[in-house]
Amino acid sequence: MKRIKNFAVTILSFVMLCAFLTPCTYASAGEIKPLYKNAKLQCVLWGDPQVSNYLKEREPFVIASANDVKNNAASDIDALILAGDITENCIQDEWDWAYDDIKDMGVKNYIVATGNHDVRVHDYKTAIDSFKSFTNKLNRKAGSNLRVKKSYYSYVINGYKFIVLGSEAATLEEAEISKKQLKWLDSELEGAYKKNHPTFVIVHQPLKDTHGLPETWGSSIKTAGTVGAQSDAIKEILNKYPNTILISGHLHTGLGKYNFERIGNFYSVNAPSVSIDNTLGSYNDNGIGFMLEVYNNRVLFRARDFDNGKYLPKYDIDINLYVRNVKLSKTKFKYNGKVKKPTVTAYAPDGKKISKRYYTVTYQKGRRKVGKYKVTVKFKGKYKKAGKIVRTFKIVKP
Repeated sequence: MKRIKNFAVTILSFVMLCAFLTPCTYASAGEIKPLYKNAKLQCVLWGDPQVSNYLKEREPFVIASANDVKNNAASDIDALILAGDITENCIQDEWDWAYDDIKDMGVKNYIVATGNHDVRVHDYKTAIDSFKSFTNKLNRKAGSNLRVKKSYYSYVINGYKFIVLGSEAATLEEAEISKKQLKWLDSELEGAYKKNHPTFVIVHQPLKDTHGLPETWGSSIKTAGTVGAQSDAIKEILNKYPNTILISGHLHTGLGKYNFERIGNFYSVNAPSVSIDNTLGSYNDNGIGFMLEVYNNRVLFRARDFDNGKYLPKYDIDINLYVRNVKLSKTKFKYNGKVKKPTVTAYAPDGKKISKRYYTVTYQKGRRKVGKYKVTVKFKGKYKKAGKIVRTFKIVKP
């Protein structure tokens, strides 16, 4: 009897010691379910797992976060979105460990982007082959039809298109996006835009001058921490298609002011790292990310501490898509000394024109000389949640 008692004490002591020495690997509180009824899509969003073969403190947070989803999901999870940097150094062991960590989450699809850490150490072909094998293996196990053949691809879930961008070369920090990929992005967005749905574009690095860059990267160089030389070109394409939502990672900033902003006609969401120590946020704990929920005319990014199994509503991102587009009758005028005043037409999510009684138009002063001018459209009534949308036009030399 004494031996049994001593054995029980030993086991209890070991369990308590493990609890103190390692992060939680099983989060069990806080049911995961949509905030409202009639959700059209529900996904997990994480940034930068960066599973490492020598930085062993990271992986337990990935495991705990995956267990939170597996054990607490009250309804089907349509996808796990990983915004790049799955591994630290693109070593096969790291890909294997990351696969084991998330393969049994219970999600129906895996939308995975490459990050700079996933392609920069080995030769590019070897890196992309590892990325493809990892992503396709996960989707086969989940029963998904998604198969990737290169670093960039698109996939439709429940009628909503996900467009993934990826570097086409092994670079240290930035991505290399070819003209061919940019043309493909434009075409994919054009097709998706006609469906009257929000479209999600995933790329590891954020755009220039967004999410606090370059200061959030700890640099004064304009391109530091960004997708790189193609940043302006990507921005120009995204701006053509309202209700596009760009998703990125890379910055390792916690939950707070650097997660979200509206950029012209589209929106940009930057996800914190799920495993690395985050900084510069109001909530920087490990194991954090978002639950993405899509409704009619509304997209919610619900902040969640996956490591501790709880929602963090203070840091939620609520995007109201009450206006599909705002167009100016003309965006380029030749100088003739007269004041220019293009007319405004606003469109609802179904593509129909919005009555002018639901918005006011304010023109920037001047509009006579050569230059660039703003037109601010402020919505009201049942479209009030759309807020303000700014359009610009140019006056050029004859």
